[in-house]
Amino acid sequence: MNHAQRLRQTIEDEIVDGVLRPGDRLDEVQLAERFGVSRTPIREALLQLAVTGLIEVKPRRGAVVSTPDPARLLEMFETMAEVEASCGRLAARRLTPEHQAALTAALEACRLAAESQDTTAYYAENAVFHAVIYRASRNGFLCEQASALSRRLAPFRRIQLRARNRLGQSFAEHAGAVEAILAGDESLAAERLRAHVLVQGDRFSDLLFSLSRDSAAA
Repeated sequence: MNHAQRLRQTIEDEIVDGVLRPGDRLDEVQLAERFGVSRTPIREALLQLAVTGLIEVKPRRGAVVSTPDPARLLEMFETMAEVEASCGRLAARRLTPEHQAALTAALEACRLAAESQDTTAYYAENAVFHAVIYRASRNGFLCEQASALSRRLAPFRRIQLRARNRLGQSFAEHAGAVEAILAGDESLAAERLRAHVLVQGDRFSDLLFSLSRDSAAA
């Protein structure tokens, strides 16, 4: 991994972890000073991130953390919901004792974080939970695609958790998905994971409200 790639990874991690929020400007000079490098590797790193869609380059503003328009964001969540549904269906069909143990442990960690109302902890455990389901599908290519898309949507999934009572609701949805997977019910597992990821109605409105609030504060 060269210097530009390491910088790209660091900036990407900060976007995914919520350190850099949708709408935040990424100034090349400030980033170069912060990392103690010239602007060249910073520019290369930002171009790489632009390809992934995590940032976009705007005229007269330079690079900013992406905030997709509502229609595009809805499409992204719809796609993620179908990918997760596929993972859940395969996990229910192919579950091994090792993956079952990992899944129940991940669910328990989510429960503890939800009960403590610790959004940061829950976000981290939520990522682990979904990653376990991807691996449990035992389809390497699908796992790779699910992980990549999940990372692309991570900033928005994190924002969504701020909605009132969302932690408890999210955990209940996790529990329902695990119940279906452990029972070997492929259709129900897919249905529950699809509904869990898909944002619509009030949930989508809450996400857009949080995004607009963040943009106003930036």
